[in-house]
Amino acid sequence: MLDYSHNPAFVLASLAIALIAAFSGLSLTQGLSKMSETVRKIAVSASAVILGWGIWSMHFVAMLGLDLPIAFFFDPLVTLISALTAILFMGLALLIVHFGQRTRAKIVTAGAVVGIGIPVMHYIGMSGMELCAPVYSAAGVVAALVLSIGLSVLSFLIAYDGRSARNIVLGTLGFGLAVFAVHFIAMAGTGFVPMPEASAILPPMSPGVLAFGVTISAFVLSGIFLLNGASFATRLGGVSAAPAKMAPEDPSRAAVPPAPPTPAAPAPAPDTATEIAPPGAVPAGLRIPYEAEARTHFIAANEVSAVRAEGHYTVLYSGASKLFCPWSITEAEARIPKDRFIRTHRSYLVNLDHVTSFERKKDNGVCFFEGTAALPKVPVSRSRLAEVRDRLGM
Repeated sequence: MLDYSHNPAFVLASLAIALIAAFSGLSLTQGLSKMSETVRKIAVSASAVILGWGIWSMHFVAMLGLDLPIAFFFDPLVTLISALTAILFMGLALLIVHFGQRTRAKIVTAGAVVGIGIPVMHYIGMSGMELCAPVYSAAGVVAALVLSIGLSVLSFLIAYDGRSARNIVLGTLGFGLAVFAVHFIAMAGTGFVPMPEASAILPPMSPGVLAFGVTISAFVLSGIFLLNGASFATRLGGVSAAPAKMAPEDPSRAAVPPAPPTPAAPAPAPDTATEIAPPGAVPAGLRIPYEAEARTHFIAANEVSAVRAEGHYTVLYSGASKLFCPWSITEAEARIPKDRFIRTHRSYLVNLDHVTSFERKKDNGVCFFEGTAALPKVPVSRSRLAEVRDRLGM
């Protein structure tokens, strides 16, 4: 076995890359439940590339700091496969938690997928070494796998517990440390032996070429990190910073923030007395809050075709729009006037004024909305079928 050591500067650099990639990927997916499915797919794909490429970059930054008594190189194809493997595993994990109903079991499953993907990427990358061959101990492989799954599951449970800024930061630390620790635990259980045919092998990818590629990756990841960090800081301070800056400087500027609610106050509503009332006097439920771009907006209840439960929150459907509402389905049912909306299913509230047709299906039914592209139909459960038919005048 060959003696080897690690350059401390590269060790620290690899940790920084792991943390940068973790924050960039996890913060990019924050708030995706409010977005359309198309936007969600794009963001999940981008995040998978960032996280997977970050894991790969961390690994090869650390490998650049590996000091062996002989020269060694990497096979380009195997190196590329290791990067793509990491991206695919990250993509699968993010698909699990960002599509469909998010449950604790799904979060744990996604974390386990990541936990398996990290050592798989590591060992594929190591298999691409030329001029010397890595030799693994069974204990090292098992320790790396167990540690990776445990830390990855923990980081996902933290990051997806509430999707707050605190969760993102703690999840970043957990994920970054998982990637970093798995690499060096795996390396602790790895030895290196020179290959007999080493003198006949031409270097497919020299350390200089690898260093160039990894440097470019590090700069790109750092740029993404800075962009995400800026928007992340804006989300943290945007609500309180604006009033603090405007209030003391100029009274005319203080009048600017109330301007946007002015057109929202007379939003279409069946009661003219309500329409001309100031925002504070609008009865609870006639305007429904939704969140977008780090702000809370409002939409008139009669513009909403349906409300769907999504975990502890809800999604509002209006025309072609899907809007993220902070209310739970129970709170929405309690706040919205009963003369306008009806519960058709445990997960749906429906605005009867927007129902354009109804279809009976054995012991349940379906409400159709021709003017709501985002949600063309809503199920009616058997227990609520009679009430819905009665409210529709059937």
